[in-house]
Amino acid sequence: MAVLGVSGGALLGGCGSATKTVSVAGPPTVSQTTGASAQPTSTTSATTSSSPTTPSSTTPAQATSGGTPGPTSTRTAPEPAFAQQGSDTEGLSAATALLRAKGFTATDPSDYHPSQTLRVLIGTRTGSSGGHDQQAFFFVNGRYVGTDTSQPSATLRVVEQSDTQVTLAYPLYRKGDPLCCPSGGQATVRFQLNNGTLTPLNAIPPVTSSTGLSRQ
Repeated sequence: MAVLGVSGGALLGGCGSATKTVSVAGPPTVSQTTGASAQPTSTTSATTSSSPTTPSSTTPAQATSGGTPGPTSTRTAPEPAFAQQGSDTEGLSAATALLRAKGFTATDPSDYHPSQTLRVLIGTRTGSSGGHDQQAFFFVNGRYVGTDTSQPSATLRVVEQSDTQVTLAYPLYRKGDPLCCPSGGQATVRFQLNNGTLTPLNAIPPVTSSTGLSRQ
């Protein structure tokens, strides 16, 4: 009985160790399976994530950014020059048209300088004999602001001009001088634009005089 009890205990001990061996061997098999299945999953996700990355760095985007400066510089370069040329032409055209509307013809369109702030045109009354009855028409940035005098002179001309100043020369007549031949020399008058106001800096000769010099 003692021998049988020892044998039985040994057998039970053997069974117990076999059970333990199975239970220990089971978990590694599961963990290996999990690891094997996880590896394909990570491989698949890596493949999936790399697949959209390639299209996202598209060449068209680079071509678009590279192509944009070309058309922009080509369009904008000639525009300022074209606009300036059109503005100058319209300024002179409008100025000569204004003189015609007032009954005068521009004697020398080259007197009109579109690049200046203060501009001038000498006009001769249309139909006057001998090309007399002249006035200076002033413009500020193309806008008509008035004439040098309220009544025309026999003749006058532009002798000097700058951005905001114009100098006119008036031939002077003595009493009895014919319109063709003034004998009193000339008077120069500077007209200056100051804060939007055009002012003569010198005395303007009178239109007529019975004792002295005049513009007619």
